[in-house]
Amino acid sequence: MSSDWRDAEKEYEDEVTGWNTVPEAIDEAAERRPDAEASMYKGGVYDRTLTPEALDEAPDDGFASLTYGEFQSLYRRLTAGFDELGVEKGDRVGIFSNTRVEWALSDFALLSRGATVTTVYSSSSPRQTRYLLDDPDASGVVVENEELLERVLEVEDELSLEFIVTMDEVDDGYLERDDVHTLADVYSFGEESYDDSSFDGWLSSIDIDDLATLIYTSGTTGQPKGVRLEHRNFRSSINQARKRFGPRPDKDDDLPTIDENDRVVSFLPLAHAFERFSSFLMYASGATVAYAESPDTLKEDFSAVSPTTGTSVPRVYEKVYDAIREEASSSPVKKKIFDWATKVGAEYHKAESAGFVLETKHSLADKLVFSNVREALGGELEFMISGGGSLSADLCALYHGMGMPILEGYGLTETAPIVSANPPENPKIGTIGPPVPDIEVKLDEDAAPPEVRNGDVGELLVRGPNVTEGYWEKPEETEAAFTEADDGGDPWFRTGDVVRIDDDGYLKFVDRVKELIVLSTGKNVPPQPIEDSFSTSALVEQCMVMGNDEKFISALIVPNFEGVRKRAEKEGMDLPEDDEALVDDDRVRGWIEEEVEEVNRNFEKYETIKKFELVAEEWTDENDMLTPSLKKKRRNILDEHADKVEKIYAEAEEE
Repeated sequence: MSSDWRDAEKEYEDEVTGWNTVPEAIDEAAERRPDAEASMYKGGVYDRTLTPEALDEAPDDGFASLTYGEFQSLYRRLTAGFDELGVEKGDRVGIFSNTRVEWALSDFALLSRGATVTTVYSSSSPRQTRYLLDDPDASGVVVENEELLERVLEVEDELSLEFIVTMDEVDDGYLERDDVHTLADVYSFGEESYDDSSFDGWLSSIDIDDLATLIYTSGTTGQPKGVRLEHRNFRSSINQARKRFGPRPDKDDDLPTIDENDRVVSFLPLAHAFERFSSFLMYASGATVAYAESPDTLKEDFSAVSPTTGTSVPRVYEKVYDAIREEASSSPVKKKIFDWATKVGAEYHKAESAGFVLETKHSLADKLVFSNVREALGGELEFMISGGGSLSADLCALYHGMGMPILEGYGLTETAPIVSANPPENPKIGTIGPPVPDIEVKLDEDAAPPEVRNGDVGELLVRGPNVTEGYWEKPEETEAAFTEADDGGDPWFRTGDVVRIDDDGYLKFVDRVKELIVLSTGKNVPPQPIEDSFSTSALVEQCMVMGNDEKFISALIVPNFEGVRKRAEKEGMDLPEDDEALVDDDRVRGWIEEEVEEVNRNFEKYETIKKFELVAEEWTDENDMLTPSLKKKRRNILDEHADKVEKIYAEAEEE
């Protein structure tokens, strides 16, 4: 394979790449294109305090926009307002909100003042809220609304907060307190006191090695840890992504890029490193960031915004595909056409050279199905990026076949967050791409289970300028996360992920070291590939594989209830209306068993699912079965369904 593009990206520099702080990078982008569209925000969703003092009111169910000049003016005055509230360089200030334009404005304002932004997921309970504000000793917090304000006030006696700022309107009684203000108040304070010289002084006082943020790990394996990310870490990641995805002169005109002409829809939690970094990259590149109403309104929001690119996690791509399939299968005839088209699309993408017959089939599939799908998602999508988990290769191929390629990448909070990504020049489905420039990787082969030690396989170790220095006030955890420096260079960060490196230097995700299932027979089984195999099933919504210290692999499965009921209707069957009763129905169990048997064909005998139980409630962030970044909280799921797990293995003992 030619390495020309690799050499080109290493050497590439432009107005976006550089070595300054995050707020300086955003401010420079605003100076370059003050009249370009920076942000879009939706009306009829929030009771914003910034409207109409600083923001034009957006139409109900429609979007209004801010130019870069307006966006810059807003966050600069908020910077001055936070200064009036007493925020100083080095203070830790929390943001406790769903993803919205005020999140970004507050973020850039606090960073511009030299503060360290510490993040709180909007789903956090009072107990979690207390921890996420107390652990960093936050001096203030910006909350979204009255509900989240109440959660903070419930635990305020255990905190050291000097102020609370609310983005939305709250009852006047709260505002009678001296320490509670609206974001409109902060803007007003700043508008009165703002001057360019003070702002420039604050910005210039920030060093690239200063702490920009504390992002807390999602806690799938224990108490969340605050990952220390300096401006240097994020600035490095912006540069690395720009080198891979930017408008390099060596790229063919038909290759997608990330630049000032792009529009994205932001909907993942900005409290998560992936979406936060994506926001920094898009604003630094001069692109337009539109804020969705919620992940449940993506179809409407995509249609209104017409994004050209986007970033998301595998679970969302699975949900979008389910919605596409559902809408395209509204009748038996349409379902047959859709199923045929998706098979043609996958075949077309995988073919090294499509002949006349396949070209003709793909053209017809595009006319009948794919063009309608693309139009429903705004009609302008050039490519999408997937991170934050493993994406099914089959699902990825389907998106490519529909003309909406997904480039899978990989990273962690501790790497701010990028490590690798598939390049537009040469994407490889089933891989997480080669490392981005300025990242070094190597493998600890001893960490890989014997069953997968064929080729270059092991725990991935990384180092580079985007890698964290460690965890907030947790020296022992920091030490454990790094190897000893073995070559005179920096220590290597242990990712905790087992990967394979192919001959072209592309990484292939195998599984989390801590999530590998060790059977009582001594066999090691990675659960992720098995679970991913159900991603295109019309009858299975979610699957979690288990079997630690047991003789065989089993699974908990959440059916796709809509898909199951459609099949029953097609076959003229009446099913129980209640989901709890439905999962006990022998006919439903039989259909799911067919899906399991189909998946089992692709795995070794010891990896196959021998028994399963059906679960009536979908696992979500809200019921604490998924992290805010939509990864499974395996321990919580096992605890919630302990009776079903016990049933699986108790029956096995009796057989």
